[in-house]
Amino acid sequence: MYHPKYFDTNNSYIATLIIMNPIRKFTLRQVISILLKRQFIVGVYVLMAVIAALKQYLHHSFNNYLIFKYVYWHASSMQNLYADYTEYLDSNHYGPLFAILIAPFAILPDSIGTILWNIFNVIILLWGIYSLPISIHKRSVIAWICAHETLTALFSFQFNIALTGTIILSCSSMIKKKEVQSAFFIAFGTLIKLYGIVGLAFFFFTKNKMKLIVAGLAALLLLFALPMLISSPTFIINSYQDWYHSLVHKNATNASLRSFQDISLMGMFRRISGNVNIPNSPFLIGGVLLFALPYLRIKQYKHLAFKLMLLASTLLFTVIFSSGSESPTYIIAFAGVAIWFVVQPNPKSSLTVSLFIFAFILTSLSPTDIFPKAVKEFIRLYSLKALPCIIIWLTIIYQMMKEDFESYLIADK
Repeated sequence: MYHPKYFDTNNSYIATLIIMNPIRKFTLRQVISILLKRQFIVGVYVLMAVIAALKQYLHHSFNNYLIFKYVYWHASSMQNLYADYTEYLDSNHYGPLFAILIAPFAILPDSIGTILWNIFNVIILLWGIYSLPISIHKRSVIAWICAHETLTALFSFQFNIALTGTIILSCSSMIKKKEVQSAFFIAFGTLIKLYGIVGLAFFFFTKNKMKLIVAGLAALLLLFALPMLISSPTFIINSYQDWYHSLVHKNATNASLRSFQDISLMGMFRRISGNVNIPNSPFLIGGVLLFALPYLRIKQYKHLAFKLMLLASTLLFTVIFSSGSESPTYIIAFAGVAIWFVVQPNPKSSLTVSLFIFAFILTSLSPTDIFPKAVKEFIRLYSLKALPCIIIWLTIIYQMMKEDFESYLIADK
Protein backbone atom coordinates (compact mmCIF):
# COMPACT_ATOMS: atom_id res chain seq x y z
CA MET A 1 0.00 0.00 0.00
CA TYR A 2 1.41 3.41 -0.93
CA HIS A 3 1.58 6.17 1.62
CA PRO A 4 0.70 9.75 0.50
CA LYS A 5 4.18 10.88 1.48
CA TYR A 6 5.60 9.00 -1.51
CA PHE A 7 3.89 11.52 -3.77
CA ASP A 8 5.54 14.55 -2.17
CA THR A 9 7.99 15.73 -4.80
CA ASN A 10 10.25 17.09 -2.08
CA ASN A 11 10.45 13.76 -0.28
CA SER A 12 13.45 11.47 -0.65
CA TYR A 13 11.11 8.49 -0.56
CA ILE A 14 10.30 9.21 -4.21
CA ALA A 15 13.73 8.02 -5.29
CA THR A 16 13.41 4.90 -3.18
CA LEU A 17 9.95 4.22 -4.59
CA ILE A 18 11.16 4.47 -8.18
CA ILE A 19 14.19 2.28 -7.58
CA MET A 20 12.40 -0.40 -5.57
CA ASN A 21 9.15 -0.36 -7.56
CA PRO A 22 9.90 0.42 -11.23
CA ILE A 23 6.59 -1.14 -12.24
CA ARG A 24 3.85 0.07 -9.99
CA LYS A 25 0.72 -2.04 -9.55
CA PHE A 26 -2.30 0.16 -9.97
CA THR A 27 -5.75 -0.69 -8.71
CA LEU A 28 -8.66 -0.61 -11.16
CA ARG A 29 -9.96 2.55 -9.53
CA GLN A 30 -6.59 4.26 -9.98
CA VAL A 31 -6.42 3.22 -13.63
CA ILE A 32 -9.91 4.58 -14.27
CA SER A 33 -9.00 7.80 -12.46
CA ILE A 34 -5.95 8.26 -14.71
CA LEU A 35 -7.93 7.47 -17.87
CA LEU A 36 -10.54 10.08 -16.98
CA LYS A 37 -8.05 12.88 -16.34
CA ARG A 38 -8.33 15.70 -18.82
CA GLN A 39 -4.56 15.96 -19.31
CA PHE A 40 -4.30 12.27 -20.16
CA ILE A 41 -7.15 12.47 -22.69
CA VAL A 42 -5.67 15.58 -24.32
CA GLY A 43 -2.39 13.70 -24.63
CA VAL A 44 -4.12 10.71 -26.24
CA TYR A 45 -5.98 12.93 -28.71
CA VAL A 46 -2.84 14.85 -29.69
CA LEU A 47 -0.99 11.56 -30.14
CA MET A 48 -3.80 10.28 -32.39
CA ALA A 49 -3.60 13.50 -34.41
CA VAL A 50 0.15 13.20 -34.89
CA ILE A 51 0.12 9.49 -35.75
CA ALA A 52 -2.75 9.87 -38.25
CA ALA A 53 -1.08 12.85 -39.94
CA LEU A 54 2.32 11.16 -40.17
CA LYS A 55 0.86 7.94 -41.53
CA GLN A 56 -1.10 9.71 -44.26
CA TYR A 57 1.72 12.11 -45.12
CA LEU A 58 4.30 9.33 -45.43
CA HIS A 59 1.90 7.38 -47.67
CA HIS A 60 1.22 10.53 -49.76
CA SER A 61 -2.45 10.23 -48.87
CA PHE A 62 -3.50 13.71 -47.79
CA ASN A 63 -5.63 14.98 -50.65
CA ASN A 64 -8.18 16.62 -48.33
CA TYR A 65 -5.44 18.65 -46.71
CA LEU A 66 -4.25 19.80 -50.14
CA ILE A 67 -7.79 20.95 -50.96
CA PHE A 68 -7.87 22.92 -47.70
CA LYS A 69 -4.38 24.31 -48.14
CA TYR A 70 -5.04 25.67 -51.61
CA VAL A 71 -8.16 27.53 -50.46
CA TYR A 72 -5.72 30.00 -48.91
CA TRP A 73 -3.36 30.15 -51.89
CA HIS A 74 -6.20 30.48 -54.40
CA ALA A 75 -7.89 33.18 -52.31
CA SER A 76 -4.67 35.17 -51.95
CA SER A 77 -4.08 34.98 -55.71
CA MET A 78 -7.80 35.60 -56.38
CA GLN A 79 -8.40 32.37 -58.27
CA ASN A 80 -11.78 30.65 -58.24
CA LEU A 81 -12.08 28.76 -54.93
CA TYR A 82 -14.48 26.14 -56.30
CA ALA A 83 -12.93 25.14 -59.61
CA ASP A 84 -11.17 21.81 -60.19
CA TYR A 85 -7.39 22.08 -60.01
CA THR A 86 -4.54 19.75 -60.91
CA GLU A 87 -2.97 20.08 -57.45
CA TYR A 88 -5.57 17.75 -55.97
CA LEU A 89 -8.57 15.56 -56.69
CA ASP A 90 -12.14 16.74 -56.01
CA SER A 91 -12.96 20.38 -55.27
CA ASN A 92 -13.39 22.74 -52.34
CA HIS A 93 -16.83 23.11 -50.73
CA TYR A 94 -15.96 25.35 -47.77
CA GLY A 95 -16.76 29.04 -47.50
CA PRO A 96 -14.25 31.83 -48.26
CA LEU A 97 -13.67 32.34 -44.51
CA PHE A 98 -11.91 28.98 -44.53
CA ALA A 99 -9.01 30.68 -46.35
CA ILE A 100 -8.24 32.65 -43.17
CA LEU A 101 -8.60 29.61 -40.91
CA ILE A 102 -6.27 27.40 -42.95
CA ALA A 103 -3.70 30.16 -43.65
CA PRO A 104 -1.32 29.47 -40.70
CA PHE A 105 -1.09 25.82 -41.75
CA ALA A 106 -0.98 26.39 -45.52
CA ILE A 107 2.18 28.49 -45.38
CA LEU A 108 4.07 25.68 -43.61
CA PRO A 109 5.65 22.63 -45.26
CA ASP A 110 3.05 19.88 -45.64
CA SER A 111 4.95 17.62 -43.25
CA ILE A 112 4.35 20.12 -40.44
CA GLY A 113 1.09 21.64 -41.64
CA THR A 114 -0.74 18.31 -41.71
CA ILE A 115 0.27 17.51 -38.14
CA LEU A 116 -0.62 20.92 -36.73
CA TRP A 117 -3.92 20.95 -38.63
CA ASN A 118 -4.95 17.67 -37.03
CA ILE A 119 -3.86 18.89 -33.59
CA PHE A 120 -5.84 22.09 -34.07
CA ASN A 121 -8.97 20.10 -34.88
CA VAL A 122 -8.79 17.84 -31.83
CA ILE A 123 -8.09 20.80 -29.53
CA ILE A 124 -11.26 22.56 -30.71
CA LEU A 125 -13.27 19.35 -30.27
CA LEU A 126 -11.95 18.84 -26.74
CA TRP A 127 -12.53 22.50 -25.93
CA GLY A 128 -16.16 21.97 -26.89
CA ILE A 129 -16.54 18.75 -24.90
CA TYR A 130 -14.89 20.15 -21.77
CA SER A 131 -16.96 23.35 -21.97
CA LEU A 132 -20.12 21.37 -21.20
CA PRO A 133 -21.56 22.20 -17.75
CA ILE A 134 -21.48 18.62 -16.47
CA SER A 135 -19.12 16.68 -14.23
CA ILE A 136 -15.53 16.32 -15.38
CA HIS A 137 -15.92 12.54 -15.44
CA LYS A 138 -18.93 12.74 -17.77
CA ARG A 139 -17.02 15.06 -20.07
CA SER A 140 -14.12 12.64 -20.13
CA VAL A 141 -16.47 9.75 -20.92
CA ILE A 142 -17.81 11.73 -23.89
CA ALA A 143 -14.24 12.29 -25.09
CA TRP A 144 -13.42 8.57 -24.87
CA ILE A 145 -16.63 7.60 -26.67
CA CYS A 146 -15.76 10.00 -29.50
CA ALA A 147 -12.11 8.92 -29.71
CA HIS A 148 -12.40 6.23 -32.37
CA GLU A 149 -14.69 8.27 -34.61
CA THR A 150 -12.26 11.16 -34.19
CA LEU A 151 -9.42 8.93 -35.36
CA THR A 152 -11.42 7.96 -38.44
CA ALA A 153 -11.87 11.65 -39.27
CA LEU A 154 -8.21 12.45 -38.52
CA PHE A 155 -7.04 10.09 -41.25
CA SER A 156 -9.00 12.28 -43.67
CA PHE A 157 -7.83 15.56 -42.09
CA GLN A 158 -11.49 16.44 -41.60
CA PHE A 159 -12.58 19.86 -40.37
CA ASN A 160 -15.72 18.11 -39.09
CA ILE A 161 -13.76 17.39 -35.90
CA ALA A 162 -13.39 21.09 -35.11
CA LEU A 163 -16.89 21.80 -36.40
CA THR A 164 -18.28 19.36 -33.82
CA GLY A 165 -16.47 21.30 -31.12
CA THR A 166 -17.79 24.56 -32.55
CA ILE A 167 -21.41 23.38 -32.44
CA ILE A 168 -20.98 22.16 -28.87
CA LEU A 169 -19.37 25.48 -27.91
CA SER A 170 -22.29 27.41 -29.37
CA CYS A 171 -24.63 25.42 -27.09
CA SER A 172 -22.53 25.46 -23.92
CA SER A 173 -21.92 29.20 -24.32
CA MET A 174 -25.68 29.75 -24.60
CA ILE A 175 -26.32 27.67 -21.49
CA LYS A 176 -23.70 29.74 -19.62
CA LYS A 177 -25.38 32.97 -20.80
CA LYS A 178 -22.41 33.93 -22.95
CA GLU A 179 -24.50 35.09 -25.89
CA VAL A 180 -21.72 36.99 -27.68
CA GLN A 181 -19.44 33.96 -27.59
CA SER A 182 -22.24 31.69 -28.76
CA ALA A 183 -23.10 34.04 -31.61
CA PHE A 184 -19.47 34.04 -32.74
CA PHE A 185 -19.29 30.25 -32.87
CA ILE A 186 -22.57 30.04 -34.81
CA ALA A 187 -21.43 32.63 -37.36
CA PHE A 188 -17.95 31.10 -37.61
CA GLY A 189 -19.28 27.58 -38.20
CA THR A 190 -21.90 28.73 -40.69
CA LEU A 191 -19.53 30.76 -42.87
CA ILE A 192 -17.06 27.88 -43.09
CA LYS A 193 -19.44 24.96 -43.45
CA LEU A 194 -23.21 25.41 -43.43
CA TYR A 195 -23.63 22.69 -40.81
CA GLY A 196 -22.64 25.35 -38.28
CA ILE A 197 -26.00 27.05 -38.63
CA VAL A 198 -27.58 24.34 -36.46
CA GLY A 199 -26.21 26.31 -33.50
CA LEU A 200 -29.38 28.40 -33.86
CA ALA A 201 -31.27 25.41 -32.43
CA PHE A 202 -30.33 26.73 -28.97
CA PHE A 203 -31.79 30.20 -29.60
CA PHE A 204 -34.71 29.67 -27.23
CA PHE A 205 -32.43 28.84 -24.32
CA THR A 206 -31.38 32.43 -23.80
CA LYS A 207 -33.39 35.26 -22.28
CA ASN A 208 -31.13 37.82 -23.98
CA LYS A 209 -32.34 37.09 -27.49
CA MET A 210 -31.74 40.61 -28.78
CA LYS A 211 -28.15 40.49 -27.51
CA LEU A 212 -27.64 37.21 -29.33
CA ILE A 213 -29.16 38.58 -32.56
CA VAL A 214 -27.07 41.77 -32.53
CA ALA A 215 -23.89 39.86 -31.69
CA GLY A 216 -24.68 37.30 -34.39
CA LEU A 217 -25.16 39.97 -37.07
CA ALA A 218 -21.96 41.72 -36.01
CA ALA A 219 -20.03 38.44 -36.10
CA LEU A 220 -21.44 37.57 -39.52
CA LEU A 221 -20.44 40.94 -40.97
CA LEU A 222 -16.96 40.79 -39.47
CA LEU A 223 -16.27 37.20 -40.51
CA PHE A 224 -17.85 37.76 -43.94
CA ALA A 225 -15.39 40.58 -44.62
CA LEU A 226 -12.33 39.02 -42.99
CA PRO A 227 -11.11 37.08 -46.09
CA MET A 228 -11.01 40.38 -47.96
CA LEU A 229 -7.78 41.10 -46.10
CA ILE A 230 -5.94 38.56 -48.26
CA SER A 231 -7.78 39.20 -51.54
CA SER A 232 -10.35 41.87 -52.43
CA PRO A 233 -13.98 42.74 -51.57
CA THR A 234 -15.20 42.00 -55.09
CA PHE A 235 -13.46 38.63 -55.22
CA ILE A 236 -14.85 37.52 -51.83
CA ILE A 237 -18.41 38.63 -52.63
CA ASN A 238 -18.21 36.69 -55.91
CA SER A 239 -16.72 33.73 -54.03
CA TYR A 240 -19.73 33.56 -51.69
CA GLN A 241 -21.95 33.39 -54.77
CA ASP A 242 -19.72 30.68 -56.23
CA TRP A 243 -19.91 28.82 -52.91
CA TYR A 244 -23.70 28.80 -53.09
CA HIS A 245 -23.69 27.38 -56.61
CA SER A 246 -21.05 24.83 -55.58
CA LEU A 247 -23.22 23.58 -52.72
CA VAL A 248 -26.33 23.40 -54.90
CA HIS A 249 -24.45 21.35 -57.48
CA LYS A 250 -22.90 19.11 -54.83
CA ASN A 251 -26.27 18.47 -53.20
CA ALA A 252 -27.77 17.53 -56.55
CA THR A 253 -25.03 14.95 -57.18
CA ASN A 254 -24.77 13.49 -53.65
CA ALA A 255 -27.52 10.91 -54.14
CA SER A 256 -25.92 7.69 -55.32
CA LEU A 257 -26.32 3.95 -54.91
CA ARG A 258 -22.59 3.26 -54.63
CA SER A 259 -20.70 6.39 -53.55
CA PHE A 260 -18.98 6.96 -50.21
CA GLN A 261 -21.43 9.76 -49.45
CA ASP A 262 -25.18 9.79 -48.74
CA ILE A 263 -24.75 7.84 -45.49
CA SER A 264 -28.04 9.23 -44.25
CA LEU A 265 -31.66 8.33 -43.64
CA MET A 266 -32.47 9.20 -47.24
CA GLY A 267 -29.43 7.29 -48.47
CA MET A 268 -30.58 4.16 -46.64
CA PHE A 269 -33.98 4.29 -48.34
CA ARG A 270 -32.47 5.03 -51.75
CA ARG A 271 -29.95 2.20 -51.53
CA ILE A 272 -32.18 -0.43 -49.96
CA SER A 273 -34.91 0.27 -52.51
CA GLY A 274 -32.43 0.65 -55.37
CA ASN A 275 -34.17 3.89 -56.40
CA VAL A 276 -31.68 6.75 -56.60
CA ASN A 277 -34.48 9.19 -57.50
CA ILE A 278 -36.14 9.16 -54.08
CA PRO A 279 -36.10 12.87 -53.11
CA ASN A 280 -34.75 14.39 -49.91
CA SER A 281 -37.68 16.74 -49.33
CA PRO A 282 -40.19 14.37 -47.63
CA PHE A 283 -37.52 13.15 -45.23
CA LEU A 284 -36.30 16.66 -44.44
CA ILE A 285 -39.82 17.97 -43.81
CA GLY A 286 -40.64 15.04 -41.56
CA GLY A 287 -37.29 15.33 -39.80
CA VAL A 288 -37.66 19.06 -39.12
CA LEU A 289 -41.16 18.53 -37.72
CA LEU A 290 -39.98 15.79 -35.38
CA PHE A 291 -36.91 17.83 -34.40
CA ALA A 292 -39.11 20.82 -33.54
CA LEU A 293 -41.68 18.92 -31.44
CA PRO A 294 -39.71 19.14 -28.15
CA TYR A 295 -39.77 22.94 -28.38
CA LEU A 296 -43.43 22.71 -27.37
CA ARG A 297 -42.34 21.67 -23.87
CA ILE A 298 -41.43 25.18 -22.76
CA LYS A 299 -41.46 24.28 -19.05
CA GLN A 300 -38.59 21.86 -19.65
CA TYR A 301 -36.28 24.56 -21.06
CA LYS A 302 -34.92 25.34 -17.58
CA HIS A 303 -33.49 21.85 -17.07
CA LEU A 304 -29.88 21.25 -18.10
CA ALA A 305 -30.59 17.67 -19.16
CA PHE A 306 -33.26 18.87 -21.61
CA LYS A 307 -30.80 21.32 -23.16
CA LEU A 308 -28.14 18.66 -23.50
CA MET A 309 -30.62 16.26 -25.07
CA LEU A 310 -31.41 18.94 -27.64
CA LEU A 311 -27.69 19.30 -28.29
CA ALA A 312 -27.45 15.53 -28.85
CA SER A 313 -30.49 15.67 -31.14
CA THR A 314 -28.96 18.56 -33.11
CA LEU A 315 -25.64 16.81 -33.65
CA LEU A 316 -27.38 13.64 -34.85
CA PHE A 317 -29.92 15.47 -37.01
CA THR A 318 -27.15 17.39 -38.79
CA VAL A 319 -25.65 14.17 -40.13
CA ILE A 320 -28.50 11.69 -40.61
CA PHE A 321 -30.48 14.21 -42.68
CA SER A 322 -27.57 15.27 -44.91
CA SER A 323 -27.04 13.56 -48.25
CA GLY A 324 -23.44 14.80 -48.11
CA SER A 325 -22.65 12.71 -45.03
CA GLU A 326 -19.77 10.28 -45.38
CA SER A 327 -18.01 8.07 -42.86
CA PRO A 328 -15.68 10.78 -41.40
CA THR A 329 -18.68 13.10 -40.99
CA TYR A 330 -19.97 10.82 -38.25
CA ILE A 331 -17.73 12.39 -35.62
CA ILE A 332 -20.52 15.00 -35.43
CA ALA A 333 -23.26 12.40 -34.97
CA PHE A 334 -21.26 10.26 -32.58
CA ALA A 335 -20.68 13.22 -30.29
CA GLY A 336 -24.47 13.35 -30.13
CA VAL A 337 -24.59 9.66 -29.23
CA ALA A 338 -22.02 10.23 -26.48
CA ILE A 339 -23.88 13.20 -24.97
CA TRP A 340 -27.18 11.28 -25.07
CA PHE A 341 -25.53 8.35 -23.29
CA VAL A 342 -24.04 10.35 -20.39
CA VAL A 343 -27.26 12.33 -19.88
CA GLN A 344 -29.33 9.18 -19.26
CA PRO A 345 -30.52 8.92 -15.64
CA ASN A 346 -29.89 5.18 -15.79
CA PRO A 347 -27.08 4.55 -18.31
CA LYS A 348 -26.97 0.92 -17.21
CA SER A 349 -30.51 0.18 -18.39
CA SER A 350 -30.67 -2.63 -20.93
CA LEU A 351 -32.16 -0.38 -23.63
CA THR A 352 -29.56 2.35 -23.20
CA VAL A 353 -26.65 -0.08 -23.15
CA SER A 354 -28.00 -2.04 -26.12
CA LEU A 355 -28.45 1.06 -28.26
CA PHE A 356 -25.03 2.38 -27.32
CA ILE A 357 -23.27 -0.92 -28.12
CA PHE A 358 -25.22 -1.18 -31.37
CA ALA A 359 -24.07 2.33 -32.33
CA PHE A 360 -20.46 1.76 -31.31
CA ILE A 361 -20.20 -1.47 -33.31
CA LEU A 362 -22.15 -0.58 -36.45
CA THR A 363 -21.50 3.16 -36.68
CA SER A 364 -18.01 3.58 -35.25
CA LEU A 365 -16.30 0.24 -35.88
CA SER A 366 -17.85 -0.74 -39.22
CA PRO A 367 -15.15 0.98 -41.37
CA THR A 368 -12.36 -0.91 -39.53
CA ASP A 369 -10.72 -4.26 -40.23
CA ILE A 370 -12.68 -5.80 -37.36
CA PHE A 371 -15.30 -6.43 -40.01
CA PRO A 372 -14.55 -8.67 -43.01
CA LYS A 373 -14.19 -6.73 -46.25
CA ALA A 374 -17.45 -8.12 -47.67
CA VAL A 375 -19.37 -7.07 -44.55
CA LYS A 376 -17.84 -3.59 -44.60
CA GLU A 377 -18.82 -3.19 -48.22
CA PHE A 378 -22.37 -4.38 -47.49
CA ILE A 379 -22.69 -1.83 -44.67
CA ARG A 380 -21.35 0.94 -46.89
CA LEU A 381 -23.49 0.11 -49.92
CA TYR A 382 -26.69 0.28 -47.86
CA SER A 383 -25.66 3.26 -45.68
CA LEU A 384 -26.17 1.12 -42.58
CA LYS A 385 -23.64 3.17 -40.61
CA ALA A 386 -26.52 5.64 -40.20
CA LEU A 387 -29.01 3.13 -38.77
CA PRO A 388 -28.02 3.19 -35.06
CA CYS A 389 -27.83 6.99 -35.12
CA ILE A 390 -31.31 7.19 -36.64
CA ILE A 391 -32.73 4.92 -33.93
CA ILE A 392 -31.00 6.86 -31.13
CA TRP A 393 -32.21 10.17 -32.59
CA LEU A 394 -35.80 8.90 -32.60
CA THR A 395 -35.28 7.71 -29.02
CA ILE A 396 -34.10 11.20 -28.05
CA ILE A 397 -37.19 12.80 -29.59
CA TYR A 398 -39.40 10.33 -27.70
CA GLN A 399 -37.61 11.02 -24.41
CA MET A 400 -37.74 14.78 -24.89
CA MET A 401 -41.50 14.58 -25.47
CA LYS A 402 -42.22 12.20 -22.60
CA GLU A 403 -39.72 12.64 -19.75
CA ASP A 404 -39.78 15.14 -16.91
CA PHE A 405 -36.18 16.33 -16.93
CA GLU A 406 -36.38 17.68 -13.42
CA SER A 407 -35.65 14.11 -12.32
CA TYR A 408 -32.41 14.02 -14.35
CA LEU A 409 -29.66 14.83 -11.88
CA ILE A 410 -26.51 16.04 -13.65
CA ALA A 411 -23.54 17.29 -11.70
CA ASP A 412 -22.14 20.54 -13.08
CA LYS A 413 -18.82 20.60 -11.23
